Amino acid sequence: MPSVFIFSNGIQLHVRQEGPAEGPLILLLHGFPEFWYGWRHQITALAEAGFRVWVPDQRGYNLSDKPAGIQSYTLDKLAADMIGLIDAAGVEKATVVGHDWGGGVAWYMAMTYPERIHQLVILNMSHLAAFGEVLRRHPRQLLKSWYVGFFQVPWLPEWLAKRGTYWAIRRMLQRTSRPGTFTDEDLMEYQKAWSQPGSGGASAFRTMVHWYRAFVRHRPSVQHRVTVPTLILWGVRDSALIPELATASKAWCTNAELIYFKEATHWLAAEEAEAVTKWIIQKARA
Repeated sequence: MPSVFIFSNGIQLHVRQEGPAEGPLILLLHGFPEFWYGWRHQITALAEAGFRVWVPDQRGYNLSDKPAGIQSYTLDKLAADMIGLIDAAGVEKATVVGHDWGGGVAWYMAMTYPERIHQLVILNMSHLAAFGEVLRRHPRQLLKSWYVGFFQVPWLPEWLAKRGTYWAIRRMLQRTSRPGTFTDEDLMEYQKAWSQPGSGGASAFRTMVHWYRAFVRHRPSVQHRVTVPTLILWGVRDSALIPELATASKAWCTNAELIYFKEATHWLAAEEAEAVTKWIIQKARA
């Protein structure tokens, strides 16, 4: 699986690539606290299906650039990074697939650059306007979102996370997923990614958390309907996001399909790898 660095929107992004150069482009966007490796079960299968698969470490993560300052991680910059990758591929449109925060970037791309997206596939991330609606109506979601407030505290979240070689974060991945979803080898890969050097002598984990800080402090306008054809895949047993977010998100789309996975958690791409790959292929070929 070749690994390249591509200059986009003023920074260098590390991108894993696979598949034929002439194939339709698929961008796979990871969430927190993952990196390109979060799509390890999909990359080769999509390439073998004839797609040109690009899987970036998004800014602040793993081997991609980690600019200093919370303002460097606003949604407009994150979305522009991905548009820059589509430009670098030399194509007009891509199928964009996003999970968790990668889904947030994908939703925002669909709002602001609909002409650049062929199909949109979202895994366990709500439309950003729907999130606010559900948060106001469902105290249960407010309780589940406690960590967003905690991440606003300067320095403390990343300092605590680093203790015990990121034991708490590794444990979180295991506790919130089905047994066996993350192997010891997987967790070692994640730990290496979180430990990559960042700005000011800190590890990458700080700039990863900056995504949450930037969203709260520099919140963009997200009250836009999505007109791009959309497929929402949702693991019902998500420990952080309630299923009502999925239906609320669909209501913000003009052309969307919603598929529930009743036994899956937040980590849908790993737990239901074959089914997720099948749905991505079906959508990308539409």
